[in-house]
Amino acid sequence: MYLPSSTTGVFQAPGADADADVQGAVRPQAAMTQRYYRFKPYNVARWLIWGVFAALLLVAPRLFSSNLSVTMLSQMGIAIIACLSYNILLGQGGMLSFGHAVYTGLGAYMAIHALNAVGAGTLALPVSLVPLVGGLAGLGFAVLLGYVTTRKSGTPFAMITLGMAELVFAMSLMFSEFFGGEAGVSSNRVVGQPVLGIGFGPAVQVYYLIAAYTFVCVALMFAFTQTPLGRILNAVRDNPERVEFIGYNTQRVRYQAFIISGFFAGVAGGLASILFEIVTAEVVGAARSGSYLLFTFLGGATFFFGPIIGAVLMVIAFVLLSELTKAWLLYLGLVFLFMVMYAPGGIASLIMMNLRVAAFGKLRRLWVSYLALALTGLVMLAGAGAMIEMVYHLQLDAGGGDALRFMGVALQPKGLDSWFGAAFITLTGLGLFELTRRQFRREWGQIQEEIEKEIKRRETA
Repeated sequence: MYLPSSTTGVFQAPGADADADVQGAVRPQAAMTQRYYRFKPYNVARWLIWGVFAALLLVAPRLFSSNLSVTMLSQMGIAIIACLSYNILLGQGGMLSFGHAVYTGLGAYMAIHALNAVGAGTLALPVSLVPLVGGLAGLGFAVLLGYVTTRKSGTPFAMITLGMAELVFAMSLMFSEFFGGEAGVSSNRVVGQPVLGIGFGPAVQVYYLIAAYTFVCVALMFAFTQTPLGRILNAVRDNPERVEFIGYNTQRVRYQAFIISGFFAGVAGGLASILFEIVTAEVVGAARSGSYLLFTFLGGATFFFGPIIGAVLMVIAFVLLSELTKAWLLYLGLVFLFMVMYAPGGIASLIMMNLRVAAFGKLRRLWVSYLALALTGLVMLAGAGAMIEMVYHLQLDAGGGDALRFMGVALQPKGLDSWFGAAFITLTGLGLFELTRRQFRREWGQIQEEIEKEIKRRETA
């Protein structure tokens, strides 16, 4: 690909730069304005990553074809858009919001009302464009509410967003004409004339609609990170005083980013209204906002792909983990606690650190330590999980009988043997895990020192 770097139409090879400079010294000034083209190679890795992402979206329902799997995949696509839109605020702008569900929820309400209008024949709009109604609604409410919230930053911003979230949730129970009260607003997505035989009745058709929106929205949000606004937003996050010093209005930058985030959040809400065909007050509640915050952080807010990982984990936790155990929220809280303590960069940071080690050819030295950490960690978690399940059984499920099964083992919560065995396994696993962790930390430190030495050697070579 040849890129123009001047104003006329003359081509010049990249290797001829030096000759052009020498000749330019003796040419007239008019000749110095000639246009030349310089070769810039494509970023093959980036094209490969986007190609793999598109291929995964296409083949996923073929690999997981059950109704539950397709529904979960659809929810993952919606969650990816929602978490990435939230990360525009948190990861890229450093704005901790406790009310992001306001924009996904209000977008969902506007979208489902639009869907009802399409069904009633009062709105001539294809069902495939209904999510854009949610996006425009999210944008509109972000324009309205964001002007107030973005006038502050840091803790005041977080508290204002929390107040806005509680205000909207209270309104959802007061104005039942729009919000539908506790029953919510329901609709039917199979309305209007099918386009190319697609009526969005089968779940797989809805999935591919969500997949298309997911790919486009992810691409647009990644493109936003490369724009001047996206770059200056990072600067506002890191050092707002210096940004003010060079002449930018930090409040305006935050406000514009807030509006963009609100649009994509509204698109996610519109897709959810089509998928579930019902919207209730829960979608604007504090629990939904907390979920976006929690899983965006777990995935890794400092990396673009981190919220994608967090969104996948969010659906798995809400759909699968909640069915396996009543203590799933406790497990989720413990995971969040340990991630804050030991990996504040999220899962994405762990991946990137290991990719850095692999790039220097030193990852093979750690596989034994990783295996030992995994085994000892599983032993510790098995014992701790057994005690947690016995506590929950005694408190919440005593009517289910005296015994319970955990990981294929029969436990007696009212007997000392089960408690002693679980405590012994927990302490043994914890001790072995701590010994393994210290050994791993020494090996990791040695590898990092070797990498730093190698980097300095390459710089001086």
